[in-house]
Parts: sequence; structure tokens; C-alpha cells
Amino acid sequence: MNIMITGTVRQRLALALSTALLLSLPLLSTASHAESAKAPIRLATTTSTEQSGLLGWLLPQFTKETGYPVQVMAAGTGQSLKMGENGDADLVMTHAPSAEKAFVEAGFGIEPVHLMYNDFVIVGPSQDPAGLGKLHDAAKALQAIKDKKQTFISRGDESGTHIKEKTLWQAADVKPEFAGYKSIGQGMGPTLTMASELGAYTLTDRGTWLAYQSKLDLAVLLEGDKRLFNPYQVILVNPKRYPDLNTEGARTLKNWLVSEHGQTLIGDFKVAGQALFVADANGK
Repeated sequence: MNIMITGTVRQRLALALSTALLLSLPLLSTASHAESAKAPIRLATTTSTEQSGLLGWLLPQFTKETGYPVQVMAAGTGQSLKMGENGDADLVMTHAPSAEKAFVEAGFGIEPVHLMYNDFVIVGPSQDPAGLGKLHDAAKALQAIKDKKQTFISRGDESGTHIKEKTLWQAADVKPEFAGYKSIGQGMGPTLTMASELGAYTLTDRGTWLAYQSKLDLAVLLEGDKRLFNPYQVILVNPKRYPDLNTEGARTLKNWLVSEHGQTLIGDFKVAGQALFVADANGK
């Protein structure tokens, strides 16, 4: 028996086939995207790199160029290194050399590399009742704050800034237990805000200071002491301890940051016309 297919039937079959193909395209596209999507990289880092705006400048460009999304976990250096120790991060970006050295020597970190540096400064009320503007020694500055019965706001969070602050108190041979010493357990931004509100002194990294200074009633009162040098490193978390880490992605990010391109982007990052960090992959 011969079946006659009329022109109308042919048109209806062609339309049905075209519709089926169109409906299948989103499914094919989703499957293709799922196959090509890269696993996110977990970066544990200091609040200074986030609150200064540096990561908001760098990471979108990194993701655009490599396809790797980056999950930022910003905390103090101590907490960031602890996340690495626990396998909760793929790499760390921190600024406490002694703590980083211990992290690597204990087998938690591998492939540490210099990334950049800036410096710490002591800020306080422009009236400067402790007289820091006449000094050049950071330890003597802290001694003056205590002696003049002024208020000092400490991050108190085992961050790189807090670790630096503690070394300065030790250098001054002063126990930070006086009435005006307030340890708040917060990041750099909230610490600066509280110091401004209370007319107090604090230690800050220059990057976060430059990002926040327009919002604060504070001034830089001491800078330039060689003990205030503030280097940053990037360290991969050891995959031998945690095999499920995204080490491939973490190494891609580390290499991108220390490449000529990444270093140029770090140097190009400015707030109010001022560079916040000096690219230093060669560790000069």
C-alpha cells in the first residue's frame, strides 16, 4: 500500500523536527557548559587584600582569562593559615613571614613565593596628643601612647597586622594591658572606623588606610621605620595532606599573580592616584 505524503504533511513534519531541535539546544548548551566549567579556587587571604579593593581589581580579570572562578575567604593571617592547615583552602595569601615559615615547615604549605609589599603606618587623631609626629621609631611611638594615657585600638585577631603590633610592643618592652588599650577582634576596616570614632591610635597596613582614609578623621603620624615593612606571600596548601584540593587551579592563580602580567596589574592598582602595593615577585 502506497502512502501519499502531501505538501501540508511535509510542512508539519519539518516544523515538528525544527521545534524538537530548538528545544534540545539549551540542554546541549547546559551539558557542554557543565563539562567545560572549572572548579572554583578557594583563596584564604587577609582582610587587607579584600578591603583595599585589590582582589576586586585582580580576580575578575583572572577569571576572564583562565575560566577559574575564585572563592575569597578573607580573615586575619592566623585564621587564613588555619584554613590552609584544615584543608579548607587551596592556597593562602598572607603577610606574616614568621607564621608563614612555620606553616611551610610543618608541611601544610608548598611553593611559597613573594608577591608584593607595602608598609604599616600608625594613624591617629590629627591633634596627636601622644606626640607621635616627632618620633621615627614605631616602638617608641607605642610607648608614648601608653605614657600619655591615650587610646589604642588593636585588631586582636592574630592577623598579620596584629602579629606585627605585638612585636612592636615587645620591642618597646611594654605589656599592652593599660586602660586605653582595646582589643576588638575585628578586621582592619572596622578597626580603623572605631579608631576614628574614638579619636584613638591604631596600626594599619598602608593599602587599607589609603582605601579608607577619605571616610576617617585620622592622619598618618608615624611611618618609615624599617620594622614596618609588610611583605605578602602566596603559598599553595599541600595536596599530599588533602588530595581533594584544587591544586591545579591554585597553581594557575599563583603563577598568574607572579607573572609579568599579574605583577603589572598589582602595580597599576591605585586609590586616589596612589599605588597601594609594590609588586615584588622577585623578593627584592
